[in-house]
Amino acid sequence: MVIVLEQSITPDQAETLKKYLLERRIGARREKGEHYDVLVTADSEHAQVPREIAGLPGVRRIVPMTESFLLASRDFRSANTVIEQDGFRVGDTPVVLFSGPCAVEDADQMETCAAAVKAAGGAVLRGGSFKPRTSPYAFQGLGEEGLRLHREAANRHGLMMMSEVLDREDLDLVAGYADILQVGSRNMQNFPLLKALGRQAKPVMLKRGLASTREEFLLAAEYILMGGNGRVILCERGIRSFDPSLRNNLDLASVCLLKEMTHLPVVVDPSHATGTRSLVLPMARAAAAVGADGIMVEVHPAPENALSDGPQALRIEDLPVLARDLAAIAPLVGRTFGTTP
Repeated sequence: MVIVLEQSITPDQAETLKKYLLERRIGARREKGEHYDVLVTADSEHAQVPREIAGLPGVRRIVPMTESFLLASRDFRSANTVIEQDGFRVGDTPVVLFSGPCAVEDADQMETCAAAVKAAGGAVLRGGSFKPRTSPYAFQGLGEEGLRLHREAANRHGLMMMSEVLDREDLDLVAGYADILQVGSRNMQNFPLLKALGRQAKPVMLKRGLASTREEFLLAAEYILMGGNGRVILCERGIRSFDPSLRNNLDLASVCLLKEMTHLPVVVDPSHATGTRSLVLPMARAAAAVGADGIMVEVHPAPENALSDGPQALRIEDLPVLARDLAAIAPLVGRTFGTTP
């Protein structure tokens, strides 16, 4: 639960509240908002505790986390959250390019992709070493060997490394290599994983679920924020619809609405949203035009031979075209493009 404090709470009242929580072995962490502060606590097993806390001096109200994405909301923090790490910034003026293959396959592939991403003004080399595939017979990734190849390619070209985490069991391993941890759409509501990511110090890219509402999306982000990790990047990657013409339906209106609802950065993934190479560039341009903080696209040296998602991967020669277009569009919406670590 979240305890919303009165702006006028006194030190004595705060001490009384702290003592009350300690006596009941309820851990709490204070978060400072723009209009009020909150205490984020573990849920109590005693139903009467929230009612008792609500009656203490200095307490404004109690918010059960089943009812609100309070920490992610604009009500709590109106200014945009800017996530920084080792020179990387997202949520600020630059439109950030995240790119790389769907799956790490070998050293030559990663070297080619990393060089292309860097040359295009990208900041983050993406790639999966643990792949959640619909079919159990499909390529599942190289595991730690893939993480090592990914890390080495990112280092050689001065790029941040982002890789997906599938399970709590893999979290420490992936976090030992990656700068940014990705949660795929299938895991958006893997709550034990989200809680574990909340205890991480690294940025987390959270992808919207296959058929989730925006409120469900932000409540998933709230799990990470509640754990103390405020560096969450939201990724709109399309949702399923009744029309099989496209892999998913890219909801660009969601970008605009999310920017009104939350202070967290919003990135768009047109590769997974469309599933079709010819549509990735136009939808990437559209995403930049509606105010996305970043664009994430898949690229591969030979998409026709890719072990995962070849039909949606851009070719190496497509990245400079995307970079040119983003550089032209970004100033029209008060942004820039091309800032790298």
